[in-house]
Amino acid sequence: MDRIRSTFNRMMKSERYSRFTLQPSEEGETHAEVRLSDEPTEVDGEAGGSPSFRPAPLQQNRRNLLYLILGILLIFVIGYLVGYISHRKSKEGPVNCGGGTMTDSPTEETPARGASAPDFQLDWKNITQLLTDKLTSQTFAMTLRNFDLPRRSAGSAEDMNLANRVFDGFQKLEMDPWTDIHYVQLQMPDSQRPNRVEFGSDVFKPTGYLAYSAQGKVKGKLVYGNYGRQEDLDAVQKKNVVLENCVLLLRAGKISFAEQVHNAAMKNASAVLIYPDIQDFNYQGNTVLYGHVHLGSGDPFTPGFPSFNHTQFPPVQSSGLPQIPAQTITAYMATTLLRKIGGPEPDASSAFKGSLPSVSYNLGGSEDITVEVNNVLVNREIHNVFGVIKGFTDPDQYVVLGAQRDAWGSGYAKATVGTSILMELAKAVHEMVENDGFRPRRSLVFASWSAGEYGSVGATEWLEGYMSSIDKRVSAYINLDGAVIGTGGFKASASPLLYSLLESTMKEVKSPFGSGTLYDVMDKNKWEAKVLRPMTIDDPAYPFLAFSGIPSVSFHFTSSKSDYYAYYGTSLDDSDHLNYRTSQRTSEVVAAAAQFAGQMALRLVHNHLLSLDVSRYGNVLTKAVAKVYARVSQLSQSGQLKDVSPSWLSRARGSFQRAVDDINGAITNTDLNDKEACRILNDRIMRVEHTLLSPYVSPVETPFRHLVFGRGSHTLASIAATVDMEQLHTQLALATWNLQECANAMAGNIWDIDDEI
Repeated sequence: MDRIRSTFNRMMKSERYSRFTLQPSEEGETHAEVRLSDEPTEVDGEAGGSPSFRPAPLQQNRRNLLYLILGILLIFVIGYLVGYISHRKSKEGPVNCGGGTMTDSPTEETPARGASAPDFQLDWKNITQLLTDKLTSQTFAMTLRNFDLPRRSAGSAEDMNLANRVFDGFQKLEMDPWTDIHYVQLQMPDSQRPNRVEFGSDVFKPTGYLAYSAQGKVKGKLVYGNYGRQEDLDAVQKKNVVLENCVLLLRAGKISFAEQVHNAAMKNASAVLIYPDIQDFNYQGNTVLYGHVHLGSGDPFTPGFPSFNHTQFPPVQSSGLPQIPAQTITAYMATTLLRKIGGPEPDASSAFKGSLPSVSYNLGGSEDITVEVNNVLVNREIHNVFGVIKGFTDPDQYVVLGAQRDAWGSGYAKATVGTSILMELAKAVHEMVENDGFRPRRSLVFASWSAGEYGSVGATEWLEGYMSSIDKRVSAYINLDGAVIGTGGFKASASPLLYSLLESTMKEVKSPFGSGTLYDVMDKNKWEAKVLRPMTIDDPAYPFLAFSGIPSVSFHFTSSKSDYYAYYGTSLDDSDHLNYRTSQRTSEVVAAAAQFAGQMALRLVHNHLLSLDVSRYGNVLTKAVAKVYARVSQLSQSGQLKDVSPSWLSRARGSFQRAVDDINGAITNTDLNDKEACRILNDRIMRVEHTLLSPYVSPVETPFRHLVFGRGSHTLASIAATVDMEQLHTQLALATWNLQECANAMAGNIWDIDDEI
C-alpha cells in the first residue's frame, strides 16, 4: 500500500497544472489570466512560477499506471467486504400501534434494548403469568421484614435513610432514579409547653396531637357531638344545646379529622377534642391518636405552589387550615369527661351512644372546659424518590405507582406494605423487561413519597411543582397505601375511567380469601355496589384525581367485618396487628395486592389503546346533572330563581355524551395499526379527566377543582344543594361551560366541536 500511495503521489506531481492570476488592465480593471505552471510569472517585477520539468520515461509511466489500477481494485474489494459484513444482521420489524381493546393480546415491537431477551413474543397471558410467578408470598415475607422499622416520621433521619435505601434499590435495577426535594413546614408538639385539657379538677396532658391545629388557649361549654358529621351537629342543636363557643367532644371515625374540625368551625365552636371510642376502636383505653386537620393536601403554607424554596412565594396560607384548636385525647380521658358532662340525653333511636363503660353519652352544654394547644411549626427537608422503566413506543406517557414512606410510628399497614409492594413490583417488571421479553409501550414511574401522614404533602408538592407537564403525560395513578388491612373483603375508589379496568383485573387476579378470582367471590351483577366507594379527601389518590385531573385508583383488601383499619395513626399499626387482621396470612394477601396493582399498571402500559373507558363517565355525570336539573326546576317553578334554564347543563351533558360516542366510534372504525391514529385517540381519552377541572376557581383557594369529585361551590353536588340564588346562577353557568369545554376537548378536530348549549 505504501508503494501504491507513493506511485500515485509521483504521478500527480508529474502532471501539469494551471494557475489563476489577477492582472490589472490599462483601464484599471482587473481580469483573471490563466497560465500553465511552467510559464514564468512576474510578481512585483520578479520572475517566478513553478520550475520546469522533464517527462519520465515511458516504461516508468506504464509501471506507475499498473500500480494505480491495482490500488483501485484493492480499495473496491475492501469496501465490498465491509459492506457485506455490516448488512448480514437481520432487520428489525417495524413499530406499530395495532390492537386496542381491554382484552387484546397485541404483537410486541422488537426491542431496542435488552439483548438477553428471548426471541419469542409475549401475549397478555404470558405477561400475567410472569408477573404472578415473580410476586410470591415467600418473596414478600422477606421484603416486609426488611422494610419494617420502629420509627419513620417525615423528614427524620430514619425517613432519609429509608429514602436512600429506596434510591439504591432503584439504582441496582438500572431505573435511572432521581430525587425530588422539598422544604416544607410540619407541625409538632412543643416539648417545652405540652398541650393541656382542664376539666374541673382533672388536668390531662395528651401525648398525641393533630398537626396543623390552630394554636391557643380557649374555654367553653363541653358538648358531645358524636362523629361530628353535619347531621350529628344538627341533631345536637335540635336538643337546644348551644354549639357557639363550645368545645366539641367527638369520637373518631366515619369522616376525617379535618372534616370533623371544619364542621365544628362552621357551627362556631371554639375548639375540638377527638377520642377513639371502643365501639369503633377495639384497643386499650390509653392508646393515643395522631393525625392532621388540614382540609386539603400538601404544605398548607405554600398552597398551589411547590415548596422548593419558601422565599420565592408570597406568605399565604391554605384556606383549608382550621381557625380553632383541635386535640386528640385517649378513651380513658374521654370517659372522665363524659361521666361529668351533664346536659340532655340523645334520642334513644339515635346512634350517639358508644361503648365506653359507665357513660350515658349526655350531650352536655353546661360544664366549662379549657383546651390549650401549643404545637409549633418546624421546617423539614423531605425527599420523594423515583425510578422509571421506560416505554418502548410512547416513553413520554407515564403510569405512576406510588406509596408513602413515612408514618407516625411503625406504620406497618400504611407504609411498610406499600413500600414493599412498590419495590417488588419494580423488581418484577425490570426482570420481565430484561430477561423475559416484555416490552411496555409506555413508561412506568415508581414513586416513594414522604410526609404522607401530614396530608399527602410529598405527593402534592410534586404535583404542584410539575403541574404543567404531569397532567398531559400521566395516564393514571395507582395508590399502594393501605392496600392490605385485612382479608375477606375488597374495596376500591377510582375515577370512572378506571371502572372497566378494575372489573377486568378482578376477573384475572386470584382471590386470597376464597376459590376463584376476586370477581368470582363477589356478586357479579352488583360488583360496583359491593366494591366501589367514593374517594374521600384523606385518600392519598385524591389530590391526583381532584387537584391534577389524573385518573386515579386506591384499592384495599379489607376485613370481612369492617372496611376501616382501626390502628392507623397509632403506635399499634405494627406487624402483629396486621397479622391478626389477616389471620396470619399477611404476606399472601400482600402478594395478591401486588399482583392486582401490577396487572392494572401493565394493562395501562401494554395495550395499544389506553385502558381508560370514557363511556363509564356517562352514568356518573347523568346522575349528578339530574340532581342539579331537579333543583333548578323546583326553584324556577317556585319563582325563587329567574332567567335560568335547567336545560343548560343537560345540553352540555348531551355534548359530552356525543363526544364519548364519537371516541368509541373512532376506536371501532379506525385502523389501530396506524401508530399516529392510535396516539391521537389516546390523547383524546387523556383529556377527559383533566378538562373536568374547573378553570374558573383558583388552585390556591379551591385546590380540588374537579367538577364531579372536587370540593367547593363549583362542584355539581354543591350547586344542587346551594340556597344562595345569585351564587347558584353563577355557578350553574360556569359548570355548564366547564362540562361543554370538556366535551369540546374530547373532539378529534377543531371542526368537529359540538357546542350546542
